[in-house]
Amino acid sequence: MNTKHTSTSISSLASSTFIDPNASKTAKQLAGSALAQSGNDKQTGASMERLASTVLNSKKFNSQTKQLAGTVLSQSNKNRK
Repeated sequence: MNTKHTSTSISSLASSTFIDPNASKTAKQLAGSALAQSGNDKQTGASMERLASTVLNSKKFNSQTKQLAGTVLSQSNKNRK
């Protein structure tokens, strides 16, 4: 089990991203996942792990989206293969 939680600074970034009408669908998905893992023991699901990995390996996404992806990926189930 992964016991990491979303930090307050990333929660703030996720919140502003989630309500930003110009944010991409991908950024909003990552923001929603990060917010869902704030202050509890929830872990990132397999589909969000794949999305976050894709974002981190792409040149297409900005640094804020990559920050969200890194947070989401760091909160994944370490035992999942």
